[in-house]
Amino acid sequence: MIAMKCSCGKKAIFFRKYEGTHLCRICFCRSIERKFRKTVGKYHMISPGDHIVVALSGGKDSTTALYLMNGIVKPRRDIRLSAMIIDEGIRGFRSECIKAAKRFCKNLGVELHVFRFRDLYGKTTDHIMKKLNPEEEPCTYCGVARRRVINKMARKLKATKVCMGLHLDDEAESVLMNYLRGDLLRASRMGPVTEYSTTKNGGSLFVPRIKPLREIPEEEIKIYANIKKLDYYKKHCPYRGGFRFEVKAMLKKLEKKHPGMKFSILENFDKILPCLRKSVKYTEPKILKCRKCGEPSSRKICNACELWGN
Repeated sequence: MIAMKCSCGKKAIFFRKYEGTHLCRICFCRSIERKFRKTVGKYHMISPGDHIVVALSGGKDSTTALYLMNGIVKPRRDIRLSAMIIDEGIRGFRSECIKAAKRFCKNLGVELHVFRFRDLYGKTTDHIMKKLNPEEEPCTYCGVARRRVINKMARKLKATKVCMGLHLDDEAESVLMNYLRGDLLRASRMGPVTEYSTTKNGGSLFVPRIKPLREIPEEEIKIYANIKKLDYYKKHCPYRGGFRFEVKAMLKKLEKKHPGMKFSILENFDKILPCLRKSVKYTEPKILKCRKCGEPSSRKICNACELWGN
């Protein structure tokens, strides 16, 4: 079998089907770094005076996001970079993620903050999972709680932006999920930067989120992280599942048969996003403060307090 070569003449290690190109290690890594920087610049994700907090999970995606963001921010003195990781209390899993995150942040020289569900909710995800009915999705409980903690702690850290490790697959899946559920309001809040929903009526209650990996496929992030030998935890959460993973499986089949499908979904969604926001402009609920925790909510009692019994 003839070994395929990169356009630079070196041995290729990856074939990018949606482009029809073979890439060697060096060219592959450069393409990922170039796309990351291009996305950051294209959507004006960072500004002078920013304090960017990367929401780490200890996995490949957020670890890669921190590594690449550090490469941009480190030479600059006008931008501060730090990281946070949430300990949901998943025995045998999250503790290993935190260990990997601590090692990685120490090597980068980035300050890491650890926040725990037990301290904030008085219970852990393991505790919640024991009481769930078979038809309930674990990710619903954990996801709602994580989003609240990330926003609340980002304010505490005086962050101006929260950098998420969401990649192309995540974004394409979310587009399809919102469409299948008919959730136009949630879809209107998507995008590379969440400033639309945060500055509109949430004010200082929300910290804008940026997604510099949103145009990079998950598979390529994994290859990049392994080539660069980034220190991340390779196992998945034992509770993961639900509707998102059904959509993920469907999208994987489509992408295999029609390379570039994920890009098409996201690109077309971005085109209709301005119109979508106009269509829900007068139906978007007013942002209130939860009566129990004081965090932003569209109802008197927020989802996190309802689900976690606060």
